Amino acid sequence: MQKDLKYQGGFAIGSFILEFVQSIVLALSVFVLLYLFVAQPNQVKGSSMEPNFHDGEYLLTDKLSYQLGKPQRGDVIVFKAPPSEPCAADECEYIKRIIGLPGDKVMVKDQKVYLNGAELNQFFLPKDFVTDQGSYAREGVEVTVPSDSYLVFGDNRSHSRDGREFGPIKRDSIVGKAFFVYFPISSIGLVPTVRY
Repeated sequence: MQKDLKYQGGFAIGSFILEFVQSIVLALSVFVLLYLFVAQPNQVKGSSMEPNFHDGEYLLTDKLSYQLGKPQRGDVIVFKAPPSEPCAADECEYIKRIIGLPGDKVMVKDQKVYLNGAELNQFFLPKDFVTDQGSYAREGVEVTVPSDSYLVFGDNRSHSRDGREFGPIKRDSIVGKAFFVYFPISSIGLVPTVRY
């Protein structure tokens, strides 16, 4: 009788360990699937998106939306750095705001942005923020965003290396749309939708 009890106890422990391992494997599988296809965490590095996003903030990037629809003007996106940048595309990702869609005409003039011939109302920026030219978006020169490409600027134009320098980014370099800030606690919330 005593031997039977010991055997059952060993069986119960083995069964518990097996169920625990199965639960861990299932949880990891779900996490990997979510990370690969639905959302991934990203950290904001630097001041290029201030005052709307701050250095050190953590956010979730929605990877599914652009599988079902197209990026829109005003979306804050995470994308692989262009090959011309100091860090190679497979080494780092940037966060910027979409200013121009494929076919849009964009011009930087007198420290303002013009979109398809009209001054862009950048209500999402402080009034004293200005937009300077870059080596791609030169003063007073209208550029047309190529097909399957997007022109992106940082919100903090005076401290952002963005499409004004490296030009439009390709659609396939976009990782996803920033949609939720989760750290620090004081910043928790959905990323506001901006349309223009």
